[in-house]
Amino acid sequence: MKLALQRLADRYTLHRLSSGSPLPAGLTEEPFYAVLRSEDELSVCCRERLPVASDRREDGWAALRVAGPLDFALTGIVAGLTAPLAEAGIPVFVISSFDTDYLLVKADRLAAACEVLIGQGATIDGPVESR
Repeated sequence: MKLALQRLADRYTLHRLSSGSPLPAGLTEEPFYAVLRSEDELSVCCRERLPVASDRREDGWAALRVAGPLDFALTGIVAGLTAPLAEAGIPVFVISSFDTDYLLVKADRLAAACEVLIGQGATIDGPVESR
């Protein structure tokens, strides 16, 4: 599957907070963030530079955006991205929006991830070196 991906600027952190926690201050002014609240947790993905007091955090993620919008009838987009990365031993974190999908990989594995994806026919716009 040939996909066009765009490298998002910055590095990102994944945060885990308790389910009743308020959204972190300043989050809604960020250019890119994702939030999921369940009865078990509040998960937040945002730029590393945003100070968030979280129970747990995982720093050092780089983000790739699938060019969209994607039609809901399309199938296998995420699998087409994640399966070859899994085979290469590259962990991922996936975020989906109404229009498209975002693939996060550790920044120190970004070049390797991009090499794998390009080998699968993807194109990548933006710098692929680790920052």
